[in-house]
Amino acid sequence: MSKRPGGELASRPLHFIWIADCSGSMKSDGKIQSLNMAIREAIPHMQQVASENPNAQVLVRAIKFSSNAQWHISQPTPVEDFKWVDLKADGVTDMGKALSMVAEQLRIPPMTDRALPPVLVLISDGQPTDSFEKGLSELMEQAWGKKAVRIAIAIGSDADHDVLQKFIGHPEITPLHANSPESLVNYIKWVSTAVLKSASSPASQTSGTIAGSNVPVPTAPTAPGASAAAGVTGPDSAEDVW
Repeated sequence: MSKRPGGELASRPLHFIWIADCSGSMKSDGKIQSLNMAIREAIPHMQQVASENPNAQVLVRAIKFSSNAQWHISQPTPVEDFKWVDLKADGVTDMGKALSMVAEQLRIPPMTDRALPPVLVLISDGQPTDSFEKGLSELMEQAWGKKAVRIAIAIGSDADHDVLQKFIGHPEITPLHANSPESLVNYIKWVSTAVLKSASSPASQTSGTIAGSNVPVPTAPTAPGASAAAGVTGPDSAEDVW
């Protein structure tokens, strides 16, 4: 078998970070259980997308925030080896601290110049109880923070959409509103597949994307039982709404 002159073409690292709200309110109505289930179900789909694009090495980790924040899965883990560890909910909502900790990891080093823009997915059902503005400022001070694909999922009716919109920082990309377990699963799967595929693919291979973002971002779906920028549908059952 002939070898490529100069060696094999090296894949570029793409860091995918879940930023998950684990405050006490996530205990209610099975929200934290639904989040755990949604991410677990998304992993095989992420692995499939990554396997189809040898240009990117997808590295996944997760940070959780409640009273303070800490890395839930601290090491950037190749997606093919990634396993989800269930979150538990308690405490308040130190979202700003979580963003500060993510900012530290997006410095160069440990990040490299040749990485692909990271994908940051913020999931919350409430309002920050610490200095969100400070954490966001620290994140945006980093070159990779600015270049990151920033997606936010609001769980339930009490989530602070204004804060999530500031995190996204793009007028045409709005927070996804998950108001049922089904819609949460749908949105988690979309982020894990369509957004990941777009972020890791050459621009020439993407279509139906939002202009002006750091990398092409697909238009968000409207999940069953959820409202989104694309439209609104009703829940399947009045008892199945957050």
